[in-house]
Amino acid sequence: NMPAVFLTSDTHFGHANMLKFTDSNTGERVRPLWESADDMDEHMIQQWNSVVQDQDIVYHLGDVYMGNNGGTRILPRLKGRKRLILGNHDNGKDQNLLKYFEKIMMWRMFPEFNCVLTHVPIHESGMYKVQYNLHGHIHQNASPTERHINCCVEVQDYTPKSIEELVPR
Repeated sequence: NMPAVFLTSDTHFGHANMLKFTDSNTGERVRPLWESADDMDEHMIQQWNSVVQDQDIVYHLGDVYMGNNGGTRILPRLKGRKRLILGNHDNGKDQNLLKYFEKIMMWRMFPEFNCVLTHVPIHESGMYKVQYNLHGHIHQNASPTERHINCCVEVQDYTPKSIEELVPR
């Protein structure tokens, strides 16, 4: 069967401080489910591998992990052929990212799905060839317009979603 295309963003594997972040409007913790980064990481690995098969392609829209062991400890455990849209916390020369991601890019036009993949939501003027911008960066916050689709784990049940599921037809 054809490989599926999945998207996820802003996993921040290994980033203990993510557990302390609160929403500026509600004061609620953004990731309230866990007390430790290890528990958070294990949940996200489990969710990833519950939907992604080895032949599938996963576009990670940036901010993969923080700290030293996220790359060596987590990336090899994630199924699928991984491609990275570089996030503001990612270092494009990071040896772990270069080792575990087939491709690393700044953005990806996906005309067959009528969208462009980026880390930060782009201005609508940059979407002249496609209808939608699949993006990360904003975590639990609402996307700026109807044409923007937030792929951050916080709003996608910490689970990669297929591109067909994300892009309106």
